[in-house]
Amino acid sequence: MAVESDVSTPVAASTPVANLEIEKHAKALQFIEDMTKNCDAVQERVIGEILGRNANTEYLQRFQLNGATDRDAYKAKVPIVTYEDLQPEIQRIANGDRSPILSSHPVSEFLTSSGTSAGERKLMPTIAEEMDRRQLLYSLLMPVMNLYVPGLDKGKGLYFLFIKAETKTPGGLAARPVLTSYYKSEQFKKRPHDPFLVYTSPNEAILCADSFQSMYTQMLCGLIMREEVLRVGAVFASGLLRAIKFLQLNWKQLADDISSGILSPRITDPSIKECMSKILKPNPELSQFITKECEGENWASIIPRIWPNTKYLDVIVTGAMAQYIPTLDHYSGGLPLPCTMYASSECYFGLNLKPMTKPSETCYTIMPNMGYFEFIPHDPVNPTPLSRDSPPRLVDLADLEVGKEYELVISTYSGLCRYRVGDILLVTGFYNSAPQFKFIRRKNVLLSIDSDKTDESELQKAIENASELLNEFDTRVVEYTSHGDTKTIPGHYVIYWELHVKDPENSPTHEVLNKCCLVMEESMNSVYRQGRVADNSIGPLEIRVVKNGTFEELMDYAISRGASINQYKPPRCVNFAPILELLDARMVSAHFSPSAPHWTPERRG
Repeated sequence: MAVESDVSTPVAASTPVANLEIEKHAKALQFIEDMTKNCDAVQERVIGEILGRNANTEYLQRFQLNGATDRDAYKAKVPIVTYEDLQPEIQRIANGDRSPILSSHPVSEFLTSSGTSAGERKLMPTIAEEMDRRQLLYSLLMPVMNLYVPGLDKGKGLYFLFIKAETKTPGGLAARPVLTSYYKSEQFKKRPHDPFLVYTSPNEAILCADSFQSMYTQMLCGLIMREEVLRVGAVFASGLLRAIKFLQLNWKQLADDISSGILSPRITDPSIKECMSKILKPNPELSQFITKECEGENWASIIPRIWPNTKYLDVIVTGAMAQYIPTLDHYSGGLPLPCTMYASSECYFGLNLKPMTKPSETCYTIMPNMGYFEFIPHDPVNPTPLSRDSPPRLVDLADLEVGKEYELVISTYSGLCRYRVGDILLVTGFYNSAPQFKFIRRKNVLLSIDSDKTDESELQKAIENASELLNEFDTRVVEYTSHGDTKTIPGHYVIYWELHVKDPENSPTHEVLNKCCLVMEESMNSVYRQGRVADNSIGPLEIRVVKNGTFEELMDYAISRGASINQYKPPRCVNFAPILELLDARMVSAHFSPSAPHWTPERRG
């Protein structure tokens, strides 16, 4: 299926520099057209290249392809795998084995997944040329964005970007998050000047491993250049909200620095001090402005108040990040929330060709040159478990059907072969011959006590429904996580809520919060409600309200254990004992569902 394309060439400008950028943008937009018009042909070429270059790897030789580079042979002989299946090979590479195990090209480093509340972080092998492939996708973002928000070359972006201190595998390879890899690369550090990609944050601040000094400097620069800021962003919505929280806690010192022109003594990094000596000058008027805006209790629309020329917030608000949208709207006064790209540690996938749509309508177009993509049909009502004895029929990128859900399977130049990413995607339409996807969720469930299975989207919807009871108290859920408590008999769901109560004199009552528990249960699927009503296999749902700042402490704890600020996402389900202990130590009240939810047997036939 194909539709008429709608990416157009921007209007030409008059200056030589502007004309050069317009020409570059036009080439980028044409590249998107070429890739999406010939989606299947590009995919066939990609799998041929992957198989041709990696034919002699130990992994592919196991499956007796005998040099075949066609996808039919590949799909017939090479199995679908998970990370656990590849872990022995990955561990050998990490331990120093330089033979061509997964890739004929040397593994240059490992990209670490964001990790979860329990378990080890995954190590994704990558090769040097993948950096160029990722850079190519980055180069397509602003040409598309400029079609919808003109004039982005007339100012700067205030982006809160961070690295973490990398680790080394036993064999000496770097192991670090994908964005740390990118920010430390020559492609980023020595990037040519592009008027559409000018940041307020100096490289020295982005590359500082001390998260406080990095955040402080980036916020300070953003305040100094506030009139030039056209867009504000971070990788995830949670990261931008952390920056706002940082401003709430540190605005007095930031204002003092700006007033005096003297950098806080808490900033000790020599490279930051040197670069800030050229940026920070005494500006009492700006300091007074910041004080006026930040000293009161009113933080609504703080982003456009401080950065008045902001056109949009550039953060990911799909998937688990969707729950941050109301809070972002509160701080931004409802600024647009474009989600520009879709990527993971395993592979960069694609981009949003209509970035200014509502977050709930965000769709991504996978660029077929980034890797080879297959899809497992996924029935959200009756998912079929995968079996090695009867593997499913995988669907090619060009053959997907609108309205159906699929689980993403990738093959990369780095040597991942038919690897299950775990993302569930819904096909919403086509751009030329390339399907467009809505990210639905990560595969697998969050919570299960008995035969019930509750996934992330179900939990989030239940919390949204319950939180409506808080509106009359001008209270909102600012953060949450969950836990399947099997210490009780029967086991039950525990939901941790951090609340923002605007007026403590009008806070939600105990009875209202109990009712929130029941509303959540009413929002759960039929299997859960049957367990509560008929089987008595699930106990009443519990909400534990925790102190303000608890989830900040949770993030600090994760960072102390090696998590990346860029990639950190609050866990939606926790089982790790120290985290549970932290949450329970901050609990201020506990509430239970006062009655069983409604349930009647389903009729089939």
